[in-house]
Amino acid sequence: MRYWSLLFALAAIISVGIFAYAPISPEWWLPAGPNVSAGHLHSVSSAGKQIDSLFVIILLITGIVFIGTQVALVYATYFFVDKGPNGRKASYFHGSQRLEVIWTIIPAAILVFIALYQMGTWASVKFRSAAPKVQPLAQVTARQFQWVIRYPGEDGKLETKDDLFMVNDLHFVKGKQALIYLKSSDVLHSFFLPALRIKQDAVPGLTIPVWFDTDQAGHYELVCAELCGWGHYKMRGNVTVHETQEEFDQWLQSALKEQSRDQVAAVVTGSQGR
Repeated sequence: MRYWSLLFALAAIISVGIFAYAPISPEWWLPAGPNVSAGHLHSVSSAGKQIDSLFVIILLITGIVFIGTQVALVYATYFFVDKGPNGRKASYFHGSQRLEVIWTIIPAAILVFIALYQMGTWASVKFRSAAPKVQPLAQVTARQFQWVIRYPGEDGKLETKDDLFMVNDLHFVKGKQALIYLKSSDVLHSFFLPALRIKQDAVPGLTIPVWFDTDQAGHYELVCAELCGWGHYKMRGNVTVHETQEEFDQWLQSALKEQSRDQVAAVVTGSQGR
């Protein structure tokens, strides 16, 4: 029955190979920005870099533990296999209290280390006291099954008559902290920017500040990471990161003019219909 140990060894070798290969493959690793080369190990946002560092640390710890347990498993199944009637007879014993204490303390210590080590990252990403003191970029309202994004108009204030309304189209500027207010109009959704490692639940009845940035201009993806109904798969938005503030302002002015033109056209069409 020693072939079982060889099978276990092969499975472990393949797993470790995948473990080693993943960081150098863009298809196997965490998503990055549009202008990032293959094998890039970190996100393109300041919060994402901290989150990726935590991910790598946890991956290394679990990888080392996996290798150690697999070596012990293969060794035990190979050298202590049942040798038949003439072999050594297995005997039952209750266990070792000392070993049980050791393998309880070690994982507990690792978990405490991770919990303490990540507190600074969690605070910088989630604590409202860490929110940047900037004008809000937009109000994002999740609903089945789209993202309704409301930008302040020329007065720079949200929830006024000149606001710009967009659907599934988020814009902000490279190198600047973007602050949004996240809402939900129906059920629980989750605002997720994979390349920036930003994820926040949108909870009905709550307005939640979310902030993020990136050092790479280009196009990204906004998705819903919470199963929110039959059309959950359709909640995909486009994220455009502009190179400069001037470029963003030009887009905003163009979108405001288009919105005004559409509203005038709708009024004229309605009047002619009467």
